[in-house]
Amino acid sequence: MENQIEIPPTVFISYSHDSEDHKNWVLQLSTRLRSNGVDVILDRWNLKLGSDLASFMERGLSKSQRIICICSEPYVKKANDGKGGTGYEKQIMTAELIKDQNTNWVIPLIKNNPEERKTPIFLGGRLYISFEDSNLYESNYEELLRDLLDEPILPIPPIGKNPFQAIKEFAKQKFFPTSEKYVSPATSGIATFDYSNNNGNFAIGQGELMFETHWSKASNTSIHIYTNPPTIRTVAIAKDIENIYEISDARNYDSSSRVRTVKLNQITVIQNNNGFYAAIKVLSIKDDSRGDRNDEISFEYFIQTNGSPNFVLRQKKSMPNAYGSFAG
Repeated sequence: MENQIEIPPTVFISYSHDSEDHKNWVLQLSTRLRSNGVDVILDRWNLKLGSDLASFMERGLSKSQRIICICSEPYVKKANDGKGGTGYEKQIMTAELIKDQNTNWVIPLIKNNPEERKTPIFLGGRLYISFEDSNLYESNYEELLRDLLDEPILPIPPIGKNPFQAIKEFAKQKFFPTSEKYVSPATSGIATFDYSNNNGNFAIGQGELMFETHWSKASNTSIHIYTNPPTIRTVAIAKDIENIYEISDARNYDSSSRVRTVKLNQITVIQNNNGFYAAIKVLSIKDDSRGDRNDEISFEYFIQTNGSPNFVLRQKKSMPNAYGSFAG
């Protein structure tokens, strides 16, 4: 069988012509979305001299799977007042939203809007994405693109079997946490586990973003990490930095060995077999042969979800304080 051709999603851009800078920002965003597999409908491309504006808006809105409303301050005001093309588009969208209030057809995108009310009244209560902070542009763009292409960072995992379904099966089931105890599916966080358990394995991320880390004892100030797991391609030590967000290119670090010894507060960079990079900073190490009650490692980690080896792109995005403890 021949591979099915993937049809790109059609997305209509609804915005107001606030200024040349704003129009150019929308054009740049639309151009990049098209280059990344999204069929964008934009007035500056699709509306010709002599064209009927109302027909363009009606056709564009009706044929689109998604609509991005660029909610600048003037856009919100025009939509609420029902003025101009923005007001007309709002009428069409409102009618469709009334038919299906649970739809995610419209994506509010906040730009150049210092007002407390970020979206028009007809979009009130809808989850929006903000592009107000230019430092977060790359991470917000990736979030938007993934949503449009239906490629979530955290796909919904399959539902397992009910361990209490039958008495016979209940007796055989291990419903207390086993290997699933040693997984943190989030793309960033802090994990703690006993590395003498589960064969020293602890997985971070999931799906194409999974990294099965494998650790073994060295001391209470260092620990070994390996490329043994099937999802891991390389490991390296970032010796010259103290913070994950200082890594400008993870490819610069020597990844020629299958095992590295990571010191306390040092950062290791790992690549999985799908080509994604993760950075791990060792926060604490316990060793039961050196006076500690058990063997334990605690580390902070971050997975670069856009495929880039550059971790500086998200330097302003805050890391969660903790993602819970996974100690054995």
